[in-house]
Amino acid sequence: MPSFLDFEKPIAELQSRIDELRETAAGGDVDISADVQRLQAKSDKLLRDTFAKLTPWQKTQVARHPERPHFKDYVAGLFDEWLPLAGDRAFADDQAIIGGFATFRGRKIMAIGHEKGEDTASRLRHNFGMGKPEGYRKAIRLVELADRFGLPVVTLVDTSGAFPGIQAEERGQAEAIARSTEACLAAGVPVIAAIVGEGGSGGAVALAAGNRVLMFEHAVYSVISPEGCASILWRTADRAPDAAEAMRVTAQDLKSLGIIDSIVTEPLGGAHRAPGTAIAALGDEIERSLGDLSSLSGPELRAERRAKFLKMGRL
Repeated sequence: MPSFLDFEKPIAELQSRIDELRETAAGGDVDISADVQRLQAKSDKLLRDTFAKLTPWQKTQVARHPERPHFKDYVAGLFDEWLPLAGDRAFADDQAIIGGFATFRGRKIMAIGHEKGEDTASRLRHNFGMGKPEGYRKAIRLVELADRFGLPVVTLVDTSGAFPGIQAEERGQAEAIARSTEACLAAGVPVIAAIVGEGGSGGAVALAAGNRVLMFEHAVYSVISPEGCASILWRTADRAPDAAEAMRVTAQDLKSLGIIDSIVTEPLGGAHRAPGTAIAALGDEIERSLGDLSSLSGPELRAERRAKFLKMGRL
């Protein structure tokens, strides 16, 4: 049973009642299946109605749900012959950004993505998906390696932003992010980026400068978190919902603005409710995108990518 968000409390109460009835039925002779079916239908309708009109702030909460699939889940569900590669060959191996060779539906690729972790120990080990300079320099190394061997690059973005600590700044965080973005833009192979959860700030863009940018239906993508924006504009994080509305962080808004290319439909209630279905849907969209780009040469891929990003923001 998934963890429920604040705005899902009415759904949680109904589901709790359904579970109680099922437990009661399991221990007695009274047939209450009709009552259970009626309540389940009511719960399903409430879930559909709720997710049909989510606000940008509610979508942000869904995108941050701790049970959403993480990079390791996509690796297990989409890729075969996974061979992780470690280190930036300069300082260290950053576990917030993971990458390596893989086979995707019969095609050799390079897969790179943020990993947030699923429990306290792994979240600390992966630094909550917040990459440090060595993580972005590892990404540069892997993109250049993929380019050398003619392998498409698939990146999965899920981060609140790059790590803001003083050690990261001392080691050149801004330069590493800029170089990672440059490496994605300069690659002579197809680059497919997917925003699967949070796409926060430069830490996301560094892996998302692709020929095709895909985005889950309830993911978010923005230059700063709603809380950070609210703290700057209104001096309080309490107005994060207002900031999320103003920044147009949702997939639907970003598609209309030309920032992303395709919206991947999530299972009802979010990707965390049916991870396998969500992962398969993303895989189908990645496969379509790779098929569209497979006939383009290196110079054509670079030119298309350049034109795509230069067009953003033009009226």
